[in-house]
Amino acid sequence: MTDMRKYFLSFIFLWASAAFAQNQWVFYKGKQGPGKGKHIVWISGDEEYRSEEALPMLAQILSAKYGFDCTVLFSIDPDNGTIDPANQTHIPGLANLASADLMVIFTRFRELPDKQMQYIDQYLASGKPVAAMRTSTHAFNYKRNQGSPYAKYDFQSAVKGWEGGFGKRVLGETWVDHHGKHGVEGTRGLIDGIRQKADHPVLRGVKDIWCYTDVYAIRQLPGDAETLVYGQSTSSLDPASAVKQDASIMPVAWTRTYTNETGKKARVFATTMGASIDLLNEDLRRLLVNACLWAVNLEERIQERSDVGFISPYHPTMFGFDRAKKGVRPSDFSLK
Repeated sequence: MTDMRKYFLSFIFLWASAAFAQNQWVFYKGKQGPGKGKHIVWISGDEEYRSEEALPMLAQILSAKYGFDCTVLFSIDPDNGTIDPANQTHIPGLANLASADLMVIFTRFRELPDKQMQYIDQYLASGKPVAAMRTSTHAFNYKRNQGSPYAKYDFQSAVKGWEGGFGKRVLGETWVDHHGKHGVEGTRGLIDGIRQKADHPVLRGVKDIWCYTDVYAIRQLPGDAETLVYGQSTSSLDPASAVKQDASIMPVAWTRTYTNETGKKARVFATTMGASIDLLNEDLRRLLVNACLWAVNLEERIQERSDVGFISPYHPTMFGFDRAKKGVRPSDFSLK
């Protein structure tokens, strides 16, 4: 084989490898808007609530209408490159966090290898903000590699200073239980007259939240947390159903300040709502868009009624295990 042929084949191999790697996530270039020049990395990966559908849709809105560069990551089957929410050990592209201004996470019980997890750890060490959705209270579960330096992220961690893992340490609460009846009762967001900070910019223009998912139980948020929205169970999965008057309320969206080991402080927004089907609700989308702007200190640019219209057709799948669409690739979420 000639040297020229060897060089050509090596070039083709490297090009194909790079193309395959990039095809394991999706990138949206920001247009004009307050987030121009800033980068959001969205981390999906849960078996039940279709984060792989929810996050690309939100990223498209933040990119097209608000100017953010957005990179969306997925749990990937390493054998064929398709999205596999049940794969708990492989989310390629986390190195993109090195250039992120905001990390949005929506994962459940992931146990990532150290070479991937290091990027999340480094991001938190940088003191940059975090926004988290639904199952991120129990984002990580170390069952196999309990000797990992990142096992402290486990939702049941007993490591000193990291009791309750990522959920408790960073967001303010770990997994407790379903407060509402799962798959039977929805969540009504109680805003007017009950929210703690009536003038909080994240709530600007947010009037009516209803979700198909049930209310999560919250044992106790830390003292620095500000509850923005409380939730109460509804009697059915009909959006018009009434709240159950005998059901106690729970925080379903809050903010807090996370202080890391070196003393750096970061803004945190967390919500226990957010399945892909929940995001048919316009005001829940508005809450999340506002939260992203607030997290990166752009609260003065939050509009009275943030535009959260879909960029591409959005037909979410009902939540549940084993309901993920098969054969979907990250490139399928690219804008044509």
